[in-house]
Order: sequence, then C-alpha cells, then structure tokens
Amino acid sequence: QAQLVESGGGLVQAGGSLRLSCEASGIIFSSLTMQWFRQAPEKQREWVATITAGDSTNYADSVKGRFTISRDNAKNTLYLQMNSLKPEDTAVYYCTTQYGSLPSRRAWGQGTQVTVSS
Repeated sequence: QAQLVESGGGLVQAGGSLRLSCEASGIIFSSLTMQWFRQAPEKQREWVATITAGDSTNYADSVKGRFTISRDNAKNTLYLQMNSLKPEDTAVYYCTTQYGSLPSRRAWGQGTQVTVSS
C-alpha cells in the first residue's frame, strides 16, 4: 500500500530556511513524478513544485527561486528546500504522487505544518 510520510516542518522567522522530507513506501518511487502542495488556513490547496522521474522540475511562481524540489531514489525520499521564507508561505505542506491510472491511485501524506513569523 502506498504511503507517504512528511517531516521537517516547524516555526521559522521570515527570511529563514527549512527542509521538508517525504519518505515513500509501497510504491516504485524512482519511476514516479512527485509533487509538493500546500494549504494555508481557509484557502484552497495549491500546487508548489513537481519533480519527474527524470529529475525535471517545475515551480509555482510564488516559490520560484526560493524553493528547490529534489529526490533521493536510494532513500525513497522527496525533499523541499525552502529558503527566504515569507509569512505567506505559512501552510500545511503535503507530498503526493499518482502511482496508477485510476483516480484512486493518488497518495497523499498527512502533511507537515510550516509557520513563518514576521
């Protein structure tokens, strides 16, 4: 069964950095596109970044140049390095992947809280 577990969230001052991790199990991690999403209070969940199996990356405009998505296939782990954090980055961050063709074959982690104080 696919399982994703995020870690690394916390409280940081504006301008600071955090690195989120997402450990995957039950899936062929190295073959999958992985993504980070986030959801701020009373807002819709929004896409943050994508990394393909071939290590191509893409970012939301709001985080481009500040966040870096990466993966370690040997450890089945996805990362999100977040630098120059802003209060508006405050959200619960989720990793996710579509591991099959059916809509039900999308896995989400439980989320990790990131709070950026001004």
